[in-house]
Amino acid sequence: MLNPSTAERLALPGLAGAVAPTRAAAEYWQTTLSGAPGLLELPTDHARPARQDHAGATVGVALDEELSARLEALSRRHGATPYMTLLAGWAVVLSRLSGQEDVVIGTPAGGGGRAETGGPAGFAANTLAIRVDLSGAPTVAELLERVKERVLGARRHQDVPFEQVVELLQTARGPSHHPLFQVTFAWRNVPGSRLALPGLALGPPDTAGSGGSSSPVSAKFDLSLAFWEDDGRIVGEVEYATSLFEHATVERYAGYLRRVLEEMAADDAKPVSRLDLLDAAERRMMVEDWNATDAGYPAGACVHDLFRAQAGRTPEAVALSWRGERLTYAQLEARANRIANLLRRRGVGPEVRVGICLPRTTELVAAMLGVLKAGGAYVPLDPAYPRERLGYMREDAGITLVITESALADRLPEDAPALLLLDVERDAIAAESGDAPESGVLPENLSHVIFTSGSTGRPKGVMIRHSSVVVLLHWLRENVTDEERSSALFSTSINFDVSVAEIFGTLAWGGKLVIAENALELATLGEEVVHVSMVPSAAAELLRSGGIPASVKTLNLGGEALPNALAQGLYALESVEKVGNLYGPTEDTTY
Repeated sequence: MLNPSTAERLALPGLAGAVAPTRAAAEYWQTTLSGAPGLLELPTDHARPARQDHAGATVGVALDEELSARLEALSRRHGATPYMTLLAGWAVVLSRLSGQEDVVIGTPAGGGGRAETGGPAGFAANTLAIRVDLSGAPTVAELLERVKERVLGARRHQDVPFEQVVELLQTARGPSHHPLFQVTFAWRNVPGSRLALPGLALGPPDTAGSGGSSSPVSAKFDLSLAFWEDDGRIVGEVEYATSLFEHATVERYAGYLRRVLEEMAADDAKPVSRLDLLDAAERRMMVEDWNATDAGYPAGACVHDLFRAQAGRTPEAVALSWRGERLTYAQLEARANRIANLLRRRGVGPEVRVGICLPRTTELVAAMLGVLKAGGAYVPLDPAYPRERLGYMREDAGITLVITESALADRLPEDAPALLLLDVERDAIAAESGDAPESGVLPENLSHVIFTSGSTGRPKGVMIRHSSVVVLLHWLRENVTDEERSSALFSTSINFDVSVAEIFGTLAWGGKLVIAENALELATLGEEVVHVSMVPSAAAELLRSGGIPASVKTLNLGGEALPNALAQGLYALESVEKVGNLYGPTEDTTY
């Protein structure tokens, strides 16, 4: 119920006299819209701008005479108007696109304006927020009943202006989108003769095809659908915000609406969740073409097998470079094999988790390969992490042995398991065989365990199998060129999954891995690097300081949002050919 302070704040007309009707209308909107979603999360082509610019365009929608007649018949059977039926179909499309079962659609209080003028004149007077509930798997008939009830209820209580409804609900407002609803629907058909003005010939917009307006229009909302009758057909248009949608996307949405309306007219007992949006071609593309994931790769191979094969092909090629030190593929293979043979003597085999707590040198990569060759799974332990976190990771992962060096041993918890100190046991490692041991490890065994950051709670160890990494490496072989992997920067911590692609995506296919303490060292490495991965903030600093060498052609940026200005600044460098966004949509993802 409205309390006196609410009524006073709204300053609703009539409260001093005919209080009941206005109070009932206000209470209706408060009850009906309470808890409604504030934003309809439609999939857009562009990120929502911080402020609406209202630039728009239109796409025509035309239903043939047969479908128009069937929709008229469907409406009559359920005591609904064509407006209600079309609104229900629009709600189904919006719900399916957004994944939301609670959809709010704006509509003019008077039903719409004149078809000849094309503008929803009714929006200027008052707008009603129609909340459509699609939960509980309703049939078409049940949804029509729900929509009819909501429309009739809204019309009975339309005396409260929209702005006062927003105030009543205390809806949060912002410059990026319209409050309560961002999508509208209008039925523009107005009975009577055509509008005639002296010296002017007026008619409805041309919607014979699926095209749209080539001249810019003002888009008040994200999407605005309007229909009207024209010579026995239902025709209309979708006005859309060009800051959010591309023309082809809205044409596709209009096609979804046609198919939903066809299925509604064909079977009103069908659950709306089973109404098809996709035509045969789009269904084939999404279900078959996009899921054609079969790829040829050695199903029986493990990660280290790929490196071993590459070492056999290019034994004298440089595999690792670090501060002037270089290891060839043959040298790295032998070094990793000796570590693996010693680990085998220490009980390492399939499913045994081995911690690696080492600085970023060639020994780090050799130790990782050594654990894999011994059949174990490596677990990164960053020396910079607090002791308590390292202790938790050791316990949670079930680590039985840690590879480290004497200078870092005191960073580990007091109850640390057995240690393999590479500097102390250098001679013992050198005495081992340079041939690969037989470990019995299989593709379904673990290759490594990587812990999450723990930013949303306790860190969690993610267990990765060899087979998963091998699939990734074969994908990288097809999507990273030989030139790019010819010299790739290794600057990512092995505590993050990107390091797997950096290290093994390079070494499995014959590239050179250039080791750096962090990405900012790129400016002073003194070594040609073609392919780099880093966070955008590091790239921005290198760009600002002129620290990106002319050898760099590809930058993969992730971990943070990538501003378009940074991407364009990188492309302005003469050498840069490709900038990859590994993070996700930002304010502009067109690079």
